[in-house]
Amino acid sequence: MLVFIAIGIAGLVVLLVSMLFGEFLDLLDGALSGTGLGAGLTLFGASGVLALANGWPAGVAYLIAAVAGVVTLTGVQLLVRRFVRSEDGVPSDPAGMTGVARTTITRAGGEVSLDGPYEVEARLATSDVDIPSGAPIRVVAASGPRVRVEPLDNSLHRDPSLHRKD
Repeated sequence: MLVFIAIGIAGLVVLLVSMLFGEFLDLLDGALSGTGLGAGLTLFGASGVLALANGWPAGVAYLIAAVAGVVTLTGVQLLVRRFVRSEDGVPSDPAGMTGVARTTITRAGGEVSLDGPYEVEARLATSDVDIPSGAPIRVVAASGPRVRVEPLDNSLHRDPSLHRKD
């Protein structure tokens, strides 16, 4: 029974670490994850302990535990794969979006609200020129969740090649 308890506890630790800190184990191109392995080992240990506690022979307990562990591992892996496929893999590029400065924006930083359909939170922003709070802005580049912006009214005047003096 000690073997089943040790394997079950190890599985529970793997499962909790994977769920709390993200997948640290990803083998065979996603065929085996820490979540799946942890769940399988946990059920292996628990079902083995239950089988032995009910007085069944050790061979039957190992068979029941192995079947329960493999079925659990397979089921969890299928669910994990389905969840991964359903995620939006590529975030939309906010370049060109307009919005409003929520705070004064400088080279050091600031906050903006963008007018995009999936933009529900404020974003951290920087700008080459100071932009006052409440001013309309346009996103010129993105780096992760941060954006570089410019004042909306000056966006066409950034490029000196657009201004020709004839």
